[in-house]
Amino acid sequence: MLSEIEQRIKAKIEAVGTPLKDWDIAINYGIKTGFNDAFIIDGAKRAELLNEDPKSAEVIRPILRGRDIKRYGYDFADLWLINIHNGIKEKGIRPIIISDYPAIKRHLDKFWPELEKRLDKGLTPYNLRNCAYIEDFNRQKIVWGNLNLSASYAIAEEGLFVNAPCPMIVPASKYLLAILNSEVADYYIRKLGVTRNGGYFEYKPMFIEQLPVPLIAAPLQQGILDQAERLIEKVGKGESVKQEQQLLNEMIFQLYSLTPEEIEFIEQSQHSQIQ
Repeated sequence: MLSEIEQRIKAKIEAVGTPLKDWDIAINYGIKTGFNDAFIIDGAKRAELLNEDPKSAEVIRPILRGRDIKRYGYDFADLWLINIHNGIKEKGIRPIIISDYPAIKRHLDKFWPELEKRLDKGLTPYNLRNCAYIEDFNRQKIVWGNLNLSASYAIAEEGLFVNAPCPMIVPASKYLLAILNSEVADYYIRKLGVTRNGGYFEYKPMFIEQLPVPLIAAPLQQGILDQAERLIEKVGKGESVKQEQQLLNEMIFQLYSLTPEEIEFIEQSQHSQIQ
């Protein structure tokens, strides 16, 4: 049962926002390999494969894990996905044929027993499982770790994959990124599930898609977008963004027409989650 102030906050958020499930976006999980030890390699192995057969570069893509993703940025760990995808029949995209990439085949053959018995496989044990949205990895996307202490969303560039169970949103929007990383959104989303011991929360798509967000149009929304762009730039330079994040939070509190009392309640609630 929600308290009176919780009911007021919930009503205000839902009054001005449109649930993300009703936006023209797609929310999906990252790529599933069924056996990461074979399909996710480090930079040294990538260099080795490219030295053996330069054509291997055609199907090796950079990939992020949940632990690599931070709020407004990420730390690339020099990990790479061997993207032997299964194609998309409906779009005329053919499956990757492993014999076209002999160096990669020799690498994967070392893991044949595991590849053969895994459930997440495609046309052959070398192929990844069907992924209808495989092309979305070639677009900008909002990504986040599935399990986190607090909101930690970032934008991943075109061609950068993310490993399941990390989810992603396509197309990316810096305005939406700012909202998701705000205290208001995190407060609302965490009310939809159960927080684990230590303050950890599972940020599943089924929760994220319920978040009501005002469509970008008014000057305040544009101000949030502009501030988010400045913040992302500073994160990329490794600079402190504490002041910028606070300003964004204040703007988003205003976007949802929250009172000082309601803001204080949200801030205290968020702080207590990770104690």
